[in-house]
Amino acid sequence: MHPTRLDLDLSLGLFMEDRLTRVIKDLSTHSRQHHRQHHIKRRWLLSADFRYVWWGQVVSQVGDGVSKLALLWFVYSVTGSPLKTSIIGILQTAPAIVLAPIIGVAVDRLPKKALLIVSDLVRAVVIGLIPCWMSVDSFNVSSLYVLVTLHAVATAVFGPALTASVPSLVVPSQYTSANALLQITTSLGIILGPALSGLGIAALSSQEVLCLNALTYVISAACFIPIRFAPPVLSLVSHSPIMSAWRDVLEGLRYVLKGRRIIIFLTITASLYTFATSAFTTLFPVFARKLLDLGPVEVGYLWSMLGIGLLTVSLALTVISAWSVKRRIKVIAVASAVSGLALLALVMVTHPTEAAALLIVLGGGLGVLTPVAWGVLQEVAPAHMLGRVLAFYTLGAMAAAMAGITLFGWVTGRFGVPAAVVAIGLVMGCTGLSAWRFLDNMSERPPKREPPLVRDQA
Repeated sequence: MHPTRLDLDLSLGLFMEDRLTRVIKDLSTHSRQHHRQHHIKRRWLLSADFRYVWWGQVVSQVGDGVSKLALLWFVYSVTGSPLKTSIIGILQTAPAIVLAPIIGVAVDRLPKKALLIVSDLVRAVVIGLIPCWMSVDSFNVSSLYVLVTLHAVATAVFGPALTASVPSLVVPSQYTSANALLQITTSLGIILGPALSGLGIAALSSQEVLCLNALTYVISAACFIPIRFAPPVLSLVSHSPIMSAWRDVLEGLRYVLKGRRIIIFLTITASLYTFATSAFTTLFPVFARKLLDLGPVEVGYLWSMLGIGLLTVSLALTVISAWSVKRRIKVIAVASAVSGLALLALVMVTHPTEAAALLIVLGGGLGVLTPVAWGVLQEVAPAHMLGRVLAFYTLGAMAAAMAGITLFGWVTGRFGVPAAVVAIGLVMGCTGLSAWRFLDNMSERPPKREPPLVRDQA
């Protein structure tokens, strides 16, 4: 008797479900073995694999700090146009917003190790092409914009891929610690990068600094080679990749909108947070000049105070990783309120020393949200959905950042610096208040991570 179409469909469905079950079982076994190794030998960098990642990011983040100043200096020295220089900043931000849904699908479906290594190598090639293949005489601004956009796309892929790989590197109780340690590399980049870039530009040139900086991405890529990442939970095997990717985007969006309230809350909180903080950091030289009448050297010193505060709080966050989600949200609420108060106090100070102390406090407040929020998302989001959840989270934060820079730039020009700083402080205070109100709907029980969905991918 020949099998019917229904029998074939059922057989195929059972085969796919059995295959998926084996993949998840293998992944769980790998994860348990991986986690047992962590408990056998404790390290301040959490695990042997995470140690490779951390040191690679130290080099990469310092390189980022070097390249940001060197790139802007290179463009302005060649074009002499503030407008063309500012376009660089837009091109570095836009891809993370426009491509966020597709990047989320790629992070969920493709091997994270390959994404991280390729992203670093692309950035190395692009950051090397800018100075090494373009002489000042034959400089073409349009070509530079293309290269900067490619660099931004690679960076937009790298960020979510790195964050989504944390569950492969450490145990769940260490997620927030791992994110905080990664943020330490960012703070080191803020503190050391601009200073090294300035010395390099003075001793060599902005072109040579950019060319040498390409090596930092190569070092970062090399640090990922010995690491064994967990494989993707689900694979994209559809005969129509475009339709399957679109379906995955919609599935991720539905989950974010209709899934756990904590994901919506963190996305909204991050949007409010970056709406205010991105405006402040972007307009900081204007604020320092107008409020305190400082020159560029003093502004640079004050800027480093933000990095010191960020570094300090990142170290402190490594001890709260095992706290309940509710206690960690309290930390976000308190940090937002303290940041708002620091901004309001900044309007009233007249001495640089007082401003430096407030900026250390502010830098600490600004450093709380990202490690805590990422840690919670890594805990509660399903493994097969984590890339898309992080991508939509980043989409909201980056869009709010651009809106904040635009709005508060207008407020500064129309109503003056004190009014803009006070308005930013009020937004931070409201962020803390909304986070505290959300605590009424939360319990102290640890979050339960949802299992992957079983669905036909053929």
